[in-house]
Amino acid sequence: MSADTSTPGKGTGTLYGVGIGPGDPELLTLKAARIIESADVVAYHAARHGRSIARRTAEAHLRPGHIEELLRYPLTVESTTHPGAYDAAIEEFYVEASARLAAHLEAGRDVALLAAGDPLFYSSFMYMYKRLEQRFPCEIVPGITAVSAVSAAAGRPLTEHEEVLTVLPGTLDEGELSRRLADTDAAVVMKLGRTFGKVRSALESSGRLGEATYVERASTPEQRVAPLAEVDPGSVPYFSAVVVPSPTDSRLRGAQAGGAPSPVSADVARRPRVAVLGTGPGPDRWMTPEAADALARATDLVGYETYTKRVPARPGLVVHSSDNRVEVERATFALDLARRGREVVVVSGGDPGIFAMATAVFEAAEVGGYTDVEIEVFPGVTAANAVAAKTGAPLGHDFAMVSLSDRLKGWDVIEARLRALLEADLAIAIYNPASRSRREQVRRLAELVAEIGGPDRVVIQGRDVGREGEDVRVVRAADFDPETVDMRTLLIVGSSRTRVLDTPNGLRAYTPRSY
Repeated sequence: MSADTSTPGKGTGTLYGVGIGPGDPELLTLKAARIIESADVVAYHAARHGRSIARRTAEAHLRPGHIEELLRYPLTVESTTHPGAYDAAIEEFYVEASARLAAHLEAGRDVALLAAGDPLFYSSFMYMYKRLEQRFPCEIVPGITAVSAVSAAAGRPLTEHEEVLTVLPGTLDEGELSRRLADTDAAVVMKLGRTFGKVRSALESSGRLGEATYVERASTPEQRVAPLAEVDPGSVPYFSAVVVPSPTDSRLRGAQAGGAPSPVSADVARRPRVAVLGTGPGPDRWMTPEAADALARATDLVGYETYTKRVPARPGLVVHSSDNRVEVERATFALDLARRGREVVVVSGGDPGIFAMATAVFEAAEVGGYTDVEIEVFPGVTAANAVAAKTGAPLGHDFAMVSLSDRLKGWDVIEARLRALLEADLAIAIYNPASRSRREQVRRLAELVAEIGGPDRVVIQGRDVGREGEDVRVVRAADFDPETVDMRTLLIVGSSRTRVLDTPNGLRAYTPRSY
């Protein structure tokens, strides 16, 4: 380098963050090539060995007059003797490297800092950018990310329709990886190498191993693609990734001409499946993200019309509504749809496992011989939780749930259970308390509460909780009017220990934790 290499007649130089793509020189953009060729300085990172993948990718665009700056990491994952340990050693390197680039920029030289993939996506460029952007003009030249490259190498669609793609670093804890893989539709896991064993375990525990494809050094001559389940952990480099493709594609793969899925993914794709979920008792915000994801993937929605109407219509979703008294028939229909290759969701209000459709689906599977169909139940917010939350904490100690509907069990059974629970002094959440044609049960409940619990026993009425017209009342048993109750009401009968407080936001009830 000569003693004076500043650019004559020019002020402060510009820092360019140049994305050079995933490794194939032909995937460098036209703008990236132009910026590299016109820059005064070309800078790039490398590990301690000094061999820069970024420089190799952009080599055809370097010229003899370029000043090259090799930013050599003092360590990557190795141990260090630095007194401040790894974080201090890396910080010291970033300060020194950014100072070297700043000297060129202050001298009026334009600097093209090469970044594998895209400059703002898991890139070393960002650490320079954050230290220099306030002092010098900066421009970002986007590049093709490794996500696109590994997806192309795997040859599988990443996302379709409203599916969600999650990009994960393999450095996350195994439990967090497993949770996020289970929660998303499609995923790309980057930064493998030493993390491969942990990533593989997370894929297995989340049920996604059969869908996963391993891609090594995507877009380069050394590219390797294989089913992840077949990869030797000892052969995995840092520049590798896992692709979990679109679940829609995973289901259809193998059904099309020319499809040649791996044996594991074929098993997953062919297995019929029914999801059973609850929308919660009220507004959309009370539906769990897991349930919303299942609805987004569904091709068919099966349920009682009151609950299917809560799910927004969308292209590709076929809705099958029916009466609320044909649960087993509805469940059988859903299981049959799943066997025919459909992605079926059976919908309930509240929680599907509490006086709702989950049990009907399992009953239909057992009686009808549908045990080959995978049944997955997604929990929801049940009405008892919603009403209890609106009125305080009346279920804070031991409690029971009882349905007053006598359509599937006789009233003598129901009354015997109510007596036993009231005499045991439990709080009770009462579902299905009354309908237009079924009034006597709730009247008898009022008599039993007054008889066994006494006139001061706390009774809570919650109607249309979370929806328009919400009506929540906290009353004494002596003041409880059973004629104000219908099927859209949930009742909570407190124990003898349940207290009522007059608070700034109205009467609130709670049952102490101790007895």
